[in-house]
Amino acid sequence: MTYIAKPKLRHPGLAKNKLGFTHRDYEGRISTLCAGCGHDSISAALIQACFELDLEPHRVAKLSGIGCSSKTPDYFLGQSHGFNSVHGRMPSVLTGANLANRDLIYLGVSGDGDSASIGLGQFAHCVRRGVNMVYICENNGVYGLTKGQFSATADKGSKSKAGGTNADSPIDLVSLALVLGCTFVARSFSGDKHQLVPLIKAAISHQGSAVLDVISPCVQFNNHAGSTKSFDYVREHNEAMNRIDVIPARTEIKVDFEPGTTEVVRQHDGSYLKLAKLHKDYDATNRAEAMAHLQQRQAAGEVVTGLLYVDPEPEDLHTHLGTVTRPLNRMGEKELCPGSKALADVNAGYR
Repeated sequence: MTYIAKPKLRHPGLAKNKLGFTHRDYEGRISTLCAGCGHDSISAALIQACFELDLEPHRVAKLSGIGCSSKTPDYFLGQSHGFNSVHGRMPSVLTGANLANRDLIYLGVSGDGDSASIGLGQFAHCVRRGVNMVYICENNGVYGLTKGQFSATADKGSKSKAGGTNADSPIDLVSLALVLGCTFVARSFSGDKHQLVPLIKAAISHQGSAVLDVISPCVQFNNHAGSTKSFDYVREHNEAMNRIDVIPARTEIKVDFEPGTTEVVRQHDGSYLKLAKLHKDYDATNRAEAMAHLQQRQAAGEVVTGLLYVDPEPEDLHTHLGTVTRPLNRMGEKELCPGSKALADVNAGYR
């Protein structure tokens, strides 16, 4: 495969974050996706979010499966850890990496084919276990690499570029995530950077599984009249639940708002989610209300976006298992292989 290197020359006036990094330090290789692909907009949003959060690139691990979406980690955070797994198996690889080293920030990037078909079981178990990760599904409703067949997230009745009509009911990943107990569930649109960037920042700051389903139109195979995942359709049917902002813990908290218009939710790392509600009666901390609202708005043909649910007191897999806080790669042989007596003591505890 041929890669096109980006020029190393940089303008001296580029803005820097608190670590002294510019946007360029969070970029990757030049994208080989189709011009106008929504996935590239998601990559740009990830670059912006990590820049604004002042993340050290070497603290981020990017994992993906197979598909157009799974190529995108090569296009952002080029100085981060990365692993491209096989089709649908990204969640289990990420789970193992997370258990071995909890100090990294894990970004799992997948697609609707990778997550909702061959990887559906992997998605389900990763989410229900509460793996501390950001799971981004770049959702376009088709298999772009294999010429535009409907994927499992394609809406019933939607039309393909070739003229076929999808007769199957769709799998809605955000509804599934809510049922599985996910503690941060959101949906956004690749063409809405003002909503997407804060959602990514909030998801990274969240402890536990954070699922972010991003409608990302395929300009080649699913951006035509009759598609429910085209740019035009999502813009016309977008039902935004809230506007979101993230206030880091290191910043003095000053909030000025009218009662009943804004909700502030504290996250585990001390940061705050500030939700400006467009629907004043919607409670983003009520799982049952989130599921009911999704069903109601979907029945009306609307694409619900925004922060759909967040647990103010989340737990992750390490909390459930009671694992050690030190990464395994920082332990010696004596700690990792304590000997037969330690094993005998463990076995005795189960008798």
